[in-house]
Amino acid sequence: QVQLVESGGGLVQAGGSLRLSCAASGRTFSTYAMGWFRQAPGKEREFVAGINWSGGSTYYARAVKGRFTISRDNAKNMVYLQMNSLKPEDTAVYYCAGDSAPGGSYLLAEYDYWGQGTQVIVSS
Repeated sequence: QVQLVESGGGLVQAGGSLRLSCAASGRTFSTYAMGWFRQAPGKEREFVAGINWSGGSTYYARAVKGRFTISRDNAKNMVYLQMNSLKPEDTAVYYCAGDSAPGGSYLLAEYDYWGQGTQVIVSS
């Protein structure tokens, strides 16, 4: 069982940066792939970024590639999402998710564990 708690959301102006953090509990964290998803009002939850169990492989949604960076620290049971050059369309609740398969996935249904989310608002 893995429990996930996000932090770091907030209000930022367009062009600014935020760093989201996800703290994970459980001894099996280092074997899990991890991902970040987001959900804007009235829209479906969508994939943002993913990282495999070791951190050696990362992948991104086209909308954020080149602006966002996912990373992990297995020694600290932490996952991060560095978000730069933020745009108003990045406004959403951001969720950290854990996939018991080590490689990871773009697919929401593949993830087994979810945090409660952290709100990001980007003003124009």
